[in-house]
Amino acid sequence: MAERETSRDIDEKAADWVARLDRGRLSGEESEAFETWLRGDPRRRGALLRANAVSMLSESAQALGPDFDPQRFADFATPARPRVSRRKVLAWAGTGGLVAASIVALGISLPASGAIATGLGEVRLLTLDDGSTVMLNTQTRVRVRYDSGERRIELLEGEAYFTIVRDHRPFLVDIGEARLHATQATFRVRKLGEAPVDILVDRGGVLFGAAGTQAPMVLQANTRLVVPPRGALSPQPVTPDLFARELAWRDGKIAFEGDRLDQAAAQFARYSNTRIEIRDPELANEPVTGLFSASDPAGFGRAVAGIFGARVEQRDNVVILSRGSEPG
Repeated sequence: MAERETSRDIDEKAADWVARLDRGRLSGEESEAFETWLRGDPRRRGALLRANAVSMLSESAQALGPDFDPQRFADFATPARPRVSRRKVLAWAGTGGLVAASIVALGISLPASGAIATGLGEVRLLTLDDGSTVMLNTQTRVRVRYDSGERRIELLEGEAYFTIVRDHRPFLVDIGEARLHATQATFRVRKLGEAPVDILVDRGGVLFGAAGTQAPMVLQANTRLVVPPRGALSPQPVTPDLFARELAWRDGKIAFEGDRLDQAAAQFARYSNTRIEIRDPELANEPVTGLFSASDPAGFGRAVAGIFGARVEQRDNVVILSRGSEPG
């Protein structure tokens, strides 16, 4: 009886396959061997995902080194796609475990062109036809335009988290008069009404360009750029804690760190028809810290009422917070 593979054996083999895929085109025999291996022990799919993620992080760390050439970055002069690609690796390995959130809708595949929107309180994962994914936050609208020369997403309104896989075509994200240009990266873009566009780069490198700017700007991993209506652009480094708060919506949460109570109430209004009304100016200025369910403004109201010694009352779709006399 053959000895069962250990987890370490599987991890080492998965890393070997990812390295071979990254070197170039597999032969027909190699492709068949890879698919046979993948169909074996069910642990292999998870190992392949982990190995691919480690490889992507390693590439991201080197992507914008001292020899970085903006023109080459813009042109994406990459070799032809291998017969079995790391995009297909991700597809074979599956998407289980990427997101576990109560308000996340089922992930769907989107064709090469089309538009899609999320409703109030809805979060949706889109899988594009190249294997890249876009997670849309509540009340977000995007337009997808893929062709043989480029991959283009237009963020019309809302907030989206992009996971871009390598391809011979550039990946462009249009945000009004600004544009992001990526090859292999993960990043979040937020465009809400008249507020400044907010870009948060998680991994990899992203090229940012806007009308009226002299040259594109490189945004490296762990960087945030809030685009002012005028004036100089100033990317800022970000901490892991800030990342966790800013991206908590992917898990159906809202995170606060010293935000005013009225600001917190405005955040909840993005996810629910139930509004939080604060009838005391002093209470509205109280700082809030914590992690809360985005779909439960009433629960949030009860929690903060207990913390700040306030009164809470719910009338239809309004949660009323007050101090002093009974709410009228």
